[in-house]
Amino acid sequence: MVLRSHGSQSNPHTTAEEVTISSSSRIALVGGGASGIGYATADQLASAGHGVVLAGRSAETLEAAAARLRERTGAVVGTLVHDIADPDLAERAVAQVEARYGRLDIMVLNAGGPPPGRILDVDDKGWLEAIDLLLLGPLRLARLALPRMGQRGFGRVVFVTSTAVRQPQPDLATSVVLRAAVTAAAKLLSREFAANGVTVNCVAPGATATERRRQILTARARTTGGEYAAADAADAASIPAGRAGEPAEIGAAIAFLASEAASYVNGTVLTVDGGRTETL
Repeated sequence: MVLRSHGSQSNPHTTAEEVTISSSSRIALVGGGASGIGYATADQLASAGHGVVLAGRSAETLEAAAARLRERTGAVVGTLVHDIADPDLAERAVAQVEARYGRLDIMVLNAGGPPPGRILDVDDKGWLEAIDLLLLGPLRLARLALPRMGQRGFGRVVFVTSTAVRQPQPDLATSVVLRAAVTAAAKLLSREFAANGVTVNCVAPGATATERRRQILTARARTTGGEYAAADAADAASIPAGRAGEPAEIGAAIAFLASEAASYVNGTVLTVDGGRTETL
């Protein structure tokens, strides 16, 4: 397939030159693609020869990330300015990717987490904002993309959740409750188009060296009156591996679920946490 660049920064685009990808390559939309787990996942997919569209809210940071990926991998890398919490943008996002690249084969539903907080401390506004970000936003995109994937006979949808769905953390109440709901929704969705070559799975990362982890540990240190370094050390000590994970390690798990090799893995939760989660 030959793809040629057109369009503004608000639409998916590649470089100004023609780029050729093999007929076996896929087109992937990766949420939160400018940094952290999203960028690491896009790197894995691009390195495997797939075309990748990085989605996020800042055109500037997206294009900088896309430029790094293009230079490093030589892959087709586009950008899509998109706010997953905005209900008016979901249909346009899927339509733009398909119009630009001809199809959408892989969707990685990854969004930043809401502010830390205990369950009785979160007000209605906080819950409603978190619901749009973590639950309704991803479901809107999945609802639009899955039937199209089913018609084409191939699709991979991966929800990025958290180990908090299996081992709840009291100071991450909205994330615990809503990512658990996402996990249940993914299980239901996994049955809808399985016979058409479409899989729906979750990856549940544990502590990962991202800005999100820094925010959580900073809030914990502030609550206890301690130092960030102490919170960091205590968190690492609770992990059998003795450290936080790297975004690339989470990205590798997501890329596996998005691959042909994972065609019989459907409706599951892949925990990537260095062994910290105690439940099976």
